[in-house]
Amino acid sequence: MLEQQLVNALSLGCVYALFALGFTLVFGVLGVINLSHGAVFMVGAYAALQLVRHLEWPLWAALLAALLVSGALGLLIDVLVLKPLRKRNAPHLIPMIATIGLAILFNNGAQGLFGAENLRFPVEAVPSGQIEFGGVQMTVLELAIVLLSFALMAVLFAVMRRTQLGRALRAIAESPKAAALLGINVEGLFYLTSFTAAGLGGVAGVLIALYSNAVFPLMGQPMLHKGIAVIILGGMGDIRGALLGGLFLGFAEVMSVAYIGSTMRDAVAFGLLFLVLLMRPQGLFGKVLERKA
Repeated sequence: MLEQQLVNALSLGCVYALFALGFTLVFGVLGVINLSHGAVFMVGAYAALQLVRHLEWPLWAALLAALLVSGALGLLIDVLVLKPLRKRNAPHLIPMIATIGLAILFNNGAQGLFGAENLRFPVEAVPSGQIEFGGVQMTVLELAIVLLSFALMAVLFAVMRRTQLGRALRAIAESPKAAALLGINVEGLFYLTSFTAAGLGGVAGVLIALYSNAVFPLMGQPMLHKGIAVIILGGMGDIRGALLGGLFLGFAEVMSVAYIGSTMRDAVAFGLLFLVLLMRPQGLFGKVLERKA
């Protein structure tokens, strides 16, 4: 049933979009492709899982804690790794290599602490009810994922478009040096951006763990690949593009599983992405950059 598949695609696409929003926020403001974002996503999932399983926290409290833990980890990465590289005016490739190393460190650390097997949230902690409307069934969990994802994305859009903070972040994205001359606390907003982006990634990690009912050390790797695809499709550094790109990828995956087969899911999704980029290489909302002699 097409309507049912659309509902499934919406919930998956919202998680992709939420992950990609944090990814593209760091790139747009700091000018860095943070390849440890997938590992931060994994840390958020493990943080919530441990709180629910061992301390018996309610799911909403564990989700908030995952946001804070992953946000703090993102801030730590910025202070210890990205800031020193910024001070040395390191080429763009250096932060990418550094964050790859961090991702490997976090993944191996998680495997050493928790093992390589799949872990699951306790059944009693996950909402199990179903809602039916117009002949379409949706679990309470899927509805919560969609509502929470859209709420977080709406807050981020409102902050970026309607507040002084958002205007300052957009100014930094255009030129950190010019923003500093205008009296903007550039380093402070770099820290805030890193915290917020990592926090969104951690929340996305919890949501995808609940959606797929699996937490494991390498869960961030496929999500990282999809996040890179989403921000390229949407336009590097554009928040609107991250939202639409995430939804596009979620719909493409679910529809290919429903009507072609699960083995072709990634092939169809990334094949469609390739076709879109052939027609619009800069992405949906990206700008064409001209090389000057």
